[in-house]
Amino acid sequence: MSDTEREKITIKNITEPKSISRLMQLFLSGMLFILGAVLSVLLVMNTRSLIILVIEPHDISSSEILGSIVTWFLYFEFLALIAKYYQSGLHFPLRYFIYIGVTAIIRLIILYHDDPVHTLIFSISILVLLLALYLANTKLLKRE
Repeated sequence: MSDTEREKITIKNITEPKSISRLMQLFLSGMLFILGAVLSVLLVMNTRSLIILVIEPHDISSSEILGSIVTWFLYFEFLALIAKYYQSGLHFPLRYFIYIGVTAIIRLIILYHDDPVHTLIFSISILVLLLALYLANTKLLKRE
């Protein structure tokens, strides 16, 4: 086989849709792994700051401490989502995004509960997300 024929075969294999899809999936998986590493570092840093808050209390309000704890759970949930992505064959389950959304809105309620209208809107948002979670877990939409 000549060099020209080898080049044609190689270029044909690379430009094949399956190969491009695999390359993109490999790239996305690598970027997601890096994001997981960054989130892991942030989780460790947040854990350290929470421990310092418990050992050496500062003039911080309880809502800020609760906000920091909920932020810790958000890091944890994103890492769980990334782990589930790899476990479920490179697929993000919808319900994990809903869990993260509910946790984020709870954090907003804890930190910004001064305005009753905003608190009501946040609460309604949680209700809508819980309804979406219920629908996502029905047999019609559940995949796993």
